[in-house]
Amino acid sequence: MAETSILLIYTGGTIGMIKDEETGMLRPFNLDNLVQYIPEIARFGFRIDTYSFDSPVDSSNMTPELWVELASLIEKNYQDYDGFVILHGSDTMAYTASALSFMLENLSKPVILTGSQLPASVLRTDASENLLTSIEIAASKKLGKPIVPEVCIYFEYELFRGNRTYKYNAENFDAFRSANLPPLAEAGVQIKYNEDIILKPIESDLKVHKKLDTNVMALRLFPGISLDTVEYVLNKPGLKALVLETFGSGNAPTNPDFIKLLNLAIKNRLIVYNVTQCREGKVEQGQYETSQQLQNIGLISGREITVEAALTKLMFLLAQNKPADTIKTDLQRSLRGEIDEGNYFL
Repeated sequence: MAETSILLIYTGGTIGMIKDEETGMLRPFNLDNLVQYIPEIARFGFRIDTYSFDSPVDSSNMTPELWVELASLIEKNYQDYDGFVILHGSDTMAYTASALSFMLENLSKPVILTGSQLPASVLRTDASENLLTSIEIAASKKLGKPIVPEVCIYFEYELFRGNRTYKYNAENFDAFRSANLPPLAEAGVQIKYNEDIILKPIESDLKVHKKLDTNVMALRLFPGISLDTVEYVLNKPGLKALVLETFGSGNAPTNPDFIKLLNLAIKNRLIVYNVTQCREGKVEQGQYETSQQLQNIGLISGREITVEAALTKLMFLLAQNKPADTIKTDLQRSLRGEIDEGNYFL
C-alpha cells in the first residue's frame, strides 16, 4: 500500500451522539457526517474510510458476539489498511480492548479504541482531540513499520495498552488509567512514545480467534459475604472458570468452610483465578497466611491482571479446547502483554 489508509469503525457511544431538538435525548448520527463536527479530519491528507454498525450499540449492551463482529471486520480489511480506529462507548471499552487483544493473534498493526465523555456535537467536547490523535497514532510509522502494533485505548492525551486499562472516572475527561503499566504514549506538542514497553510487530500472519466461552463469572469478596452466596456461585451449572476478586495482594478469609468450598470446586475442575480488587499492585499468593491456603488448594495467581482482562482472557482460553493444565499455565504467562513477563506460579 503506497498511500496511508485508516479504517474508522463506529460501534456506538457518546462520541457519535447528537441531541434531538424535539426530545432533548442523545441519538446516534451518521458517521459520514462526523467531519461536520470535526472538520480537521479532512486535513490529514491520507485516506480515512468509515464503517458503522447497522445499529449503534450503547457500550453497556456490548456483547462477545459483537467482539467477534469487530474482530472479523478487522480480519476482512486487514490487508487494505495501515491501522484501525474504533469509536466505542467508554463504559465497557476496557473489556472490548482486552477481548480484541486476545482474539487478534500476531497483530502487527494498530487497533486504537477511543471515544469521548461528551458528544462530538457539543461545543466543549473531548471528542475532537481523542479522535484526531487516535488517527494520527494509528497511521504513525517508524522505518516503515507501525509504531504501536497492538490493541490500545487512547483518551485524554494518553495511550494505554488495552488489556492493562480500566475506566475509573465517569465525570472527567481522563476516564481511563493503567496503574500497573505506564502509558505507551503521551500526546503534547509532540506525541512521545514509550518504545521500550510497546509490543514489537509480529512477523506472522494475523490469526483471528472467533470463539469465546462465556461460562465465566466474577465474584468480589467482601467482609461478611455469606458461605451460601459463595456456594451458590461455585455450583452454578455450566460454570467453567471464576475470577475471584480478593483483598490486597490476593488475600481471602481463612474460614475453613470457605476454603473447603473452594477446594471442592477446584477438585471438580473449576478454574479459580485469583485477581486483586486493588487497581494497583498484584497478587502474591503465599506472602500472607490469608493467601497461602489459596495457593495450597490450587487457585491460579492473576498477578497484576485487571478484572476486565482476566474475564476476557478466560473466555478466550476456554474456547480453545486446550487441556486444563495448559489453560492454567497460559493464565499465568503473558499472551498479549496483559501481565509482566517473568516469574509465575505453576
